[in-house]
Amino acid sequence: MESFKQHDEFRTEKLISLPNNVWQKAIEENPVLGNLYITHIGYFPNATYYYRERKKGCTDNILIYCVRGKGWHIVNGIRFEIRPNQFFIIPATNQHIIYGADEDDPWTIYWVHFSSRKIDIFNKSFNIGLFDGPRQIAYNEKGIELWNIMYHSLEMGYGKENITKANLCLYHFLSSFLYPDVNVNEKKQDEKDSISNTITYMRNNLGGKITLEDLALINNLSPSHFSLLFKKSTGMAPLDYFIHLKLQQACLLLITSEVKVKIIAADLGYDDPYYFSRLFKKHMKISPLQYRFSPQSKSS
Repeated sequence: MESFKQHDEFRTEKLISLPNNVWQKAIEENPVLGNLYITHIGYFPNATYYYRERKKGCTDNILIYCVRGKGWHIVNGIRFEIRPNQFFIIPATNQHIIYGADEDDPWTIYWVHFSSRKIDIFNKSFNIGLFDGPRQIAYNEKGIELWNIMYHSLEMGYGKENITKANLCLYHFLSSFLYPDVNVNEKKQDEKDSISNTITYMRNNLGGKITLEDLALINNLSPSHFSLLFKKSTGMAPLDYFIHLKLQQACLLLITSEVKVKIIAADLGYDDPYYFSRLFKKHMKISPLQYRFSPQSKSS
């Protein structure tokens, strides 16, 4: 016997429960699906008064991911508190389990019931225990994206393709929780900041000479690794980009001032004005003086 409580304010939830005959038929048609499959899937936002009691446990595994608010679950009298960006998995069991939302700050949760023909072996293989409690993770954007794919696939009906797609996504969904990409978002942001700071450094030193080793040292990276990251972000090698910035500045000075080419060259760190002119022509396809007096520069 199990009980379930909710309140009128608990609304806009999403819920799909697959009838037994649906997934049984799917497994008969494609036995591979029996290794891991979805039985129920849902999303409960701001789930005020949510309370679920299963006196005889559940034959499925239950994964609940809290993205906002608070909640709790109890297994055989042992209580666990749940906070934002925590998830827990209750393995298939016949033990008494209860879970629900905090009264003052009710949780918003994504959840999935899933099972397998060998669910006990699955749980043992991945060290999923009855009293594990919640696990903290970074905001699982990938997991939510996969949850949406699973939900919308099943929402479109229980055809073979929809069932198969949803259940194949389930593997990736679970791995996003069991093996999260540690600090992946922070790493990406750090890389963006590193490139942005490097470009600012280049702009502030257009009159100087910079080596790849200098830039790598500033970013605490090896020259090869830094060069790879920079090119991935900008499409250009670091020193090529530095030259690009110098020539941009040269173009600006040529069309907004009457400063001599050799002075512009010196200001940009080129002691040899002839080398500067050759470099300018190589990249801009015309000489500095031709650029200064070209119709294109005048229209600029």
